[in-house]
Amino acid sequence: MTTAEETVEYAAEQAPRMPWARHAPEVYKAMIRLDTAATQGLEPRLLELVKIRASQINHCGFCLDMHTKDALAAGESVERIVQLSAWAESRHFYTDKELAAIELTEAVTVLTDGFVPDAVYEKAAAHFEEAELAQLIAAIAVINAWNRFGVTTRMAPGHYQPGQHK
Repeated sequence: MTTAEETVEYAAEQAPRMPWARHAPEVYKAMIRLDTAATQGLEPRLLELVKIRASQINHCGFCLDMHTKDALAAGESVERIVQLSAWAESRHFYTDKELAAIELTEAVTVLTDGFVPDAVYEKAAAHFEEAELAQLIAAIAVINAWNRFGVTTRMAPGHYQPGQHK
């Protein structure tokens, strides 16, 4: 059981380090433009699954809060969002195209495990036309960048409402 004192200590530890967007507004604006460009032509629910999965891997609570809420607002089910962290064991919840996108997301996000395997790339390429695949790769790269801002500056989850800007 968590005591009130432990809760206060935990909350203090989770306070944002800095409002990075206020201190680097041109970078923030560029990220918004890049995010908008990267997500063109991608199905919104698929895109949210990708953003959630990358954010899970990167432990970005702020982005998880944002993208789970956006996914729900886009019509995604709670069950599929909950199962996403165990997608490999819960494959029946997702289409083959979604699985290819999720697997590619993991490979691009966890580059410390090595290069993106040919089999993973080829599976994604079988489900996405080249232009759409390029957009997907861009969207994965962008959410990873957002995650790094969020994690590094300890952006606080819990305040986002769907439809708000990042």
